[in-house]
Amino acid sequence: MSRVSIALLALLALLVPTVATAAPPDEPAWFVDASKLPFDGIPGLEAEQYWGIEQGAGYRMEVPTDWNGSLVMWAHGFRGDGLELTVDNHPLRPYLLANGFAWAASSFSANGYAVGAGVRDTERLTRVFRHEVGRPDTTYVTGASMGGHVTARSIEQYPSRYDGAMPICGVLADNALFDYFLDYNVLAQQLALGTSTYPPGPDYLTTTVPEIQAELEAVPGGWPVALDADGEAFKQAVELRSGGDRPNFDQAWSFWNSFPSFGGSAPGDFLFGVGASPQDGIAVDNTDVAYQLDLDPAISDAEATLDDAIVRVSGDPDLRNAMSPNLASPLVTGDIDVPVLSLHNLGDLFVPFHNEVVYAHEVADAGKSELLVQRAIRGVNHCGFTATELTTAFDDLVTWVEDGVRPEGDDVRDPAAVAAPDYGCRFTDFATPGGHLLAAPCPG
Repeated sequence: MSRVSIALLALLALLVPTVATAAPPDEPAWFVDASKLPFDGIPGLEAEQYWGIEQGAGYRMEVPTDWNGSLVMWAHGFRGDGLELTVDNHPLRPYLLANGFAWAASSFSANGYAVGAGVRDTERLTRVFRHEVGRPDTTYVTGASMGGHVTARSIEQYPSRYDGAMPICGVLADNALFDYFLDYNVLAQQLALGTSTYPPGPDYLTTTVPEIQAELEAVPGGWPVALDADGEAFKQAVELRSGGDRPNFDQAWSFWNSFPSFGGSAPGDFLFGVGASPQDGIAVDNTDVAYQLDLDPAISDAEATLDDAIVRVSGDPDLRNAMSPNLASPLVTGDIDVPVLSLHNLGDLFVPFHNEVVYAHEVADAGKSELLVQRAIRGVNHCGFTATELTTAFDDLVTWVEDGVRPEGDDVRDPAAVAAPDYGCRFTDFATPGGHLLAAPCPG
C-alpha cells in the first residue's frame, strides 16, 4: 500500500474556520451530485460497492467478499463553505479491504465546520449499512482534523453505536483550538505594538501584520527566523500555548510562519489569518489565560505586565457551552466508554498538539484514562502520517477492542515527558522515505 499522507496542499481541504460561530438563519442550499457517487472497486480486492443519498448526505460503502464482520466509519475534514457535498473514500481503503473490513463514509448534510451534522450523518450511515448489508459485529469510527472532532463527539453522543475510535490530527479540544488562534494574534499584537484589539480591523493582514512582523524580527526581512527579544518571547509563548515545550517545535515555527494566509499572497501570515476575524458571533475566550513567556512557571514582571495589558475577550456562553447541533464546535467532554487511540504531529501548529493535552486531561477528569492511548508523531504537517503509522495504530486499536490488549502510547499529561529529547520517537515511522516533512531527528 502506498504512503498515506495529507500534506500541505491537502491542508486546504481540511481548513477550519477562523472562529466557532452559530449557523446562519437561512440554511444554504447544500446539494449532492449523485452522478459523482458511484466508484469502482480496486483490482485484486473483491468487494461490493454501495452509494446513495440519505437525508441530504451522500455516502459510499464498500464490503469485501470475505467480510470479517467489522465496519469502519470515516469522518472527513473541513470542506469549506461551497454548496456541493462530496464524499471521501477511506484513506486506508486498500488496507481495510485486504484485511476483511468494510468501510463507509458520508459527505455530511452540510459544509462548513459542521461537526454536529457530521456526528448525526455518520451515525445515520451506520443504520443505512445495517439495512443494506447487515448488522456488523464491531463498528469503529475514524476521522481526521475536523473529522477527528466528529469522531470524538460521536462516541460521546452515541456511546452504544461504536466499539472503538481513532481520531487523527483531531480537533479534540473543541473551543480551545479557536482560543489558541486568538492567543496567537493578541500576543503578537501586544508584544510587538504594545497594544492589542479583537476583532482586528479590515486592514489587519495588509497593514498591521507586516508592522507586527517588522517589530518582532531582529533584522529587516528576518521573520520568522531572525527574531529580536520580543520575537523570541512570542515564539516561546506560542510553543507553550500550542502544547508545551517539546521537540520539533523550532521546525514547526519556521514552517507555519513562512507561507501566506488562506487566499493571500504575503508570506508568513497564515497563523494571523486563521484567527483574524469573527463571523456571526464571538466564541473565543481568553479571560482566564495567564500568558507565559518563558519556561519558568513563576509569573515574571514581564508576564504580569503582559497579562494586565493584553486585550481580554469574553466568548458568548451560548456559543461555547450549548450542545446545539448548530454549534460550530460542539463540546467534547472526555467522558468516553470505548477504547480511543489517537495520533498527532508534534509540529502541527494549525491543529496543534495542545488538542491532545486538553483531551487527555478531560478524559482523566472523567476517570476514563484507561480507555485512551495517544501517540506523538514527529513532523510539521497537519495530518501527515505514513501508512505504517496509520495501519499499526488501527491494528493496535482492533486488538485492544477485540482481545482486550491495551496498546502502548505516549505520556501526554506530563510536561517533562513531552519536553524530553526523545519524545515522539517511539511511534514515528522514520523508515518510509519522505514520510515526514521537517521531522526532528531523534537523539542517537
